[in-house]
Amino acid sequence: MNIGLIGDYDAGITAHQAIPPALRLAAAQLGVSLRCEWIPTGEIIDAERIRAFDGLWCVPGSPYQNMNGALCAIRFAREARRPFLGTCGGFQHAVVEYARNVLGWSNAEHAETAPDSARPVVSLLECSLVEAADSIVLKPGTRIHAAYGCREIVESYRCRYGLNPLFLAELTSGRLQIGAEDRAGDVRALELDDHPFFVATLFQPERAALAGKCPPLVAALVRACRA
Repeated sequence: MNIGLIGDYDAGITAHQAIPPALRLAAAQLGVSLRCEWIPTGEIIDAERIRAFDGLWCVPGSPYQNMNGALCAIRFAREARRPFLGTCGGFQHAVVEYARNVLGWSNAEHAETAPDSARPVVSLLECSLVEAADSIVLKPGTRIHAAYGCREIVESYRCRYGLNPLFLAELTSGRLQIGAEDRAGDVRALELDDHPFFVATLFQPERAALAGKCPPLVAALVRACRA
């Protein structure tokens, strides 16, 4: 089983340190053989670079060196129905990809890289979540709820950008659905309801692996790849 890690590897990023052990723990828990490969966004010109992978994970660490490469990988996972997990920056870019290619908003942008955009579907959070932990309420019937097997969790973040609430109603009026919110009702996870496994979280569940714990959402990704 091969999982492609979409992002520009940086040994100094905590999430990048956590992702390989998170996948190893998930593989051990499920009794499968698994390898992962870091794929720099600059290498993704079209879908051929990522077509051979059983699953894709768009990892934290944005802005990416090549935003279009990340969006290309996300689009491929969505359209080819390939298991997909996006965390932190992966969540943000999944929102941009959906807005552009499903809703047809060609001017949908990420405010970090296009601060003057007329349609910043990803914008600065009212309260920064850099090295923060918070309670998250999972929506019953969602894939993320099934992965954790409980209604409320506590997870860690390292981000300053999230889904722009001005566009929330339109973004989630179709296939893209809210999977989790914080106590204030702000969106913390999204998923596609007609896809085998397409889940994106603003938080970084992979960090649990640094404490030797298998992240439930990573196990769910590996399980979807096996299926």
